[in-house]
Parts: sequence; structure tokens; C-alpha cells
Amino acid sequence: MPIWHIACVAPLATEVHAMADFLSAYSIQGWLESAPQGYLMGTEYGHAPGEKEPELLLDNEVLREESIKATVQLIVGERCALSASSGLINAAPDEGSRRFLATQTLDEARHVEVFTQRLYDLGVPKSELEDTIRHYANPNLVKFAEVLLEKVDRKDFVAGVVGQNVVLEGMAFSVFEMMYAMNASINPKFAHTLSGTIADERRHVGFGENRIGSLVRQYPEKKSEIEQMQKDMSYFMLATFADAFRGSRTVDELQKLGVDRPRGTYQGADLGGMSPEQMEQLLADTVLRDFKARLTRIGLEYQTPARP
Repeated sequence: MPIWHIACVAPLATEVHAMADFLSAYSIQGWLESAPQGYLMGTEYGHAPGEKEPELLLDNEVLREESIKATVQLIVGERCALSASSGLINAAPDEGSRRFLATQTLDEARHVEVFTQRLYDLGVPKSELEDTIRHYANPNLVKFAEVLLEKVDRKDFVAGVVGQNVVLEGMAFSVFEMMYAMNASINPKFAHTLSGTIADERRHVGFGENRIGSLVRQYPEKKSEIEQMQKDMSYFMLATFADAFRGSRTVDELQKLGVDRPRGTYQGADLGGMSPEQMEQLLADTVLRDFKARLTRIGLEYQTPARP
């Protein structure tokens, strides 16, 4: 009998039966029906055709720069997610996971594209794209990505999926939800882009949580390494939040202009009545609480990170 590459042969029958129902929810057919033929149908870079950034944001240099800075962090995170999901395809132990990661790779590439387009919409010349990203990329977010990509480069599927689909995607899910609440009433274009991205992240987190539990039980010796990775990534995430909220000039600029802040609600709190420090605390507590719940469900022990 010839020796086939593992990617070309079927997994064991028992594995097929155990994962069939779970993976059917993450098929390419399901992705086609829910994303390109579903909530993304008729959109242009994730928003309705013709929608534009608000004039207030484009005409005020402080607000425009803060928007560029925030968008750069989204691009850095999504570029990391694109590299991680594509890198994990050939490390996946089964065909269904490889096919799901192929759809996730296209999702992440779309996210990179729509947020890059937003930089162009904010007035960043295409010739200055990479210089702009290098200038504004938060060093703590870059370190956050490096912790994950080191696992992916080693083709460590279990650690890679926890880092990618539980930690990174879990963080992105909460960040996008808060940003959606902040923008829904004042910037429909950006809010619509975020809503499609949130739908993708919800699916990615669901795959990670459902797929990785059985692998953690199969490889219990990897628990301590993965838990340390979660702790390290969580610290760099909190440091990124601290830099973003404490260094933001948006609230002061709106007050200077006499413009009311949006009254979006996130986790039951009115964001328009909160200080940047209170918003940072709310986001950090939400993400860490969700990390703890998801890790517990897949058999890992949450590790409390240091607070910057």
C-alpha cells in the first residue's frame, strides 16, 4: 500500500462520526449561504454602496488622526489573524478543520481589505499605506501577535487554534462590538463594516471553542504551555487597551468642539457618559470574563495576567 501524505487521506472512521455534526455547521456550503450570499450580499467593502465617513471626522485633523490610529490597530490584528488561519491549515489533523480554516482565511483577508480601504477613505495615500501602519502600530499589539504566530510557525495546531480562535478572535469580537456601539449613531458606514466583521468573528470563536475541547483532552500535556500563552497574550492585549484609551484625544476634542458624544450602549453601560479609563476597564473586564468562560468550557484553566 502506498504511503500517502496525511493531508490526502481520510481520518479514522471514528473521528469522522465524532466530528460530523459539529463540522457540518462550519462547512464551505454553510459559509457561502451565511456570508457572501447572506449578510455581505450587496455590500461594498462591508458597507452599503455610497456610504461615506462623516464630514466632521474628515475635516478635523485630530479626529481624523485618531480614526487612522484606531484603524491601523484593526489592520495589524487582522493581518495576524490572516497569517495564523492560513498557517494552521496544513497543521490541522482533519479534513473538516482544514476546509473551515480555508473559509476563515478568506474572512480574515476580507477584514484586512475592508479596514485597509477605510484608511484610504480617511485620506491615507496608497503609497503611504505601509509607512502609516508601521508608524501607528501599537508595539504591544505586535508582541501579542508574535506570541501567537510563534505557535503557528511551529505548526502547533492545538495552541494555535486556542491563540487564534479563542484569544485573538475573542478579543476582536468584544473590541468590534464596543466600536460598533460607539459608531452606530454617528458613523453608519463604519458601523456596517463592523457588523459584518462581528458576524465572522462569532463563527470563528464558535469553531475554536467546539473543535479544541476534544484535542485538549487528547493532549493534556500541552495544557500548561497553552495556559501560559493565554496569560502572555492577555497581558499584551491589556497593554494595548491601556495605550489606546489613555492616549486617545477624541473625547477632549469633541468637548472642545462642543459636540455631544454618541450615547451607544455596550454591556449595559452608556459609553457616552464614561471616561476613557472607565471604557478601558469595561472592555478589559468583558474580554477577560469571556476568556475565562470559554477556556473553562474547553478544559483549560484561565491564567490571570498582570495589569499594565
